[in-house]
Amino acid sequence: MGTEVVLVAGLAHHDVADEVWRASPGSVLVRHDLSGLAEGVVRRWVDGRLTVLELAHGCVSCTLRLDLLPLLQSLDGRVVVHLDPALEPEAVCFALHGLDVRVEAVITVVDRTTWLADATGDATLAERGLAAAPGDERTVAQVVVGQAEFADALVMTGVGGGEVLDAVLDRVSPRAPRHDLGTLEVRALLAAIPPGARRGRVDDGFGPLLRGQPPLAPAHGVSVVHFTARRPFHPMRLHRALDVLLDGVVRTRGRFWVASQPDVALWLESAGGALNVGMLGPWLAAVEDWSEVDDERRATAAACWDAEHGDRSQELVVITASAEPDEITAALREALVTDEESALSDELEFVDPFAEWHDQMEEL
Repeated sequence: MGTEVVLVAGLAHHDVADEVWRASPGSVLVRHDLSGLAEGVVRRWVDGRLTVLELAHGCVSCTLRLDLLPLLQSLDGRVVVHLDPALEPEAVCFALHGLDVRVEAVITVVDRTTWLADATGDATLAERGLAAAPGDERTVAQVVVGQAEFADALVMTGVGGGEVLDAVLDRVSPRAPRHDLGTLEVRALLAAIPPGARRGRVDDGFGPLLRGQPPLAPAHGVSVVHFTARRPFHPMRLHRALDVLLDGVVRTRGRFWVASQPDVALWLESAGGALNVGMLGPWLAAVEDWSEVDDERRATAAACWDAEHGDRSQELVVITASAEPDEITAALREALVTDEESALSDELEFVDPFAEWHDQMEEL
């Protein structure tokens, strides 16, 4: 039969996992507490039975690899996993890839009272006492936005947020049904998840960025900027332009390329006041042997293939809360190489701050 998992995430205090468990006779409820992870201690409950684990290395990846994954493989039927606030569902689902474990749904709990301020702020998990381990530099915005974005369904709690919060969630997680905690019916929530929902599937970075057809028209000061271009960025001008994505912006996701690294697809992701850049790998235009390239990526590349640049392109999606969309578009447009720079690209030596970040980048 295998294991079917429902992951329940969110920073808000809630009993949603308990509600899902009670609505699923015969299911197993798993809960982790990572507050002692810095000391190598993890507390885990399985149907209320506590086990204290001592790990040689106190880190989130060790917790997944040494405890959660083996536990899920040992169970059968439906398992409801209440994730510690420091655990992001996308990372868990990535770790589950290849195992005999099917993700039935990812449910994220959103606190109307605090979510919007958290999603646009720059406070760190460490400042909130939520860091998973020493050196955990993630921000609260990165976690709450990632949790909502990856959800198949949202459960709303608290008060506040109003139409602005609704407009943001319509764009961050457009296909996820939203139910209020006070009137939550678990079966109805799970039944409302639409066909084709993500259900734990992790993207490789080369797929569509506008998932679920989010509203593109502005509403209540919230907008979606879909920036595309077929020429490279000037690396230094882009580096200076990135500040426009850190104020009044909820989320930026996308792939890009710079003139100094024509063969490398880079990934940019921001949430609130935090921004990360990583490497996706080579563009297909720079790959000679496509035998190991999956069909979906081949089809995507073929659909947008350019005679000069191949599949190289800029595509960034920016969800704003209060930032001015035209200013974001203008800043990114001005960071592209000019016609003159493009003609001389083989002769110019670009100062490239992204190359200097290589040692810090994670290959996605």
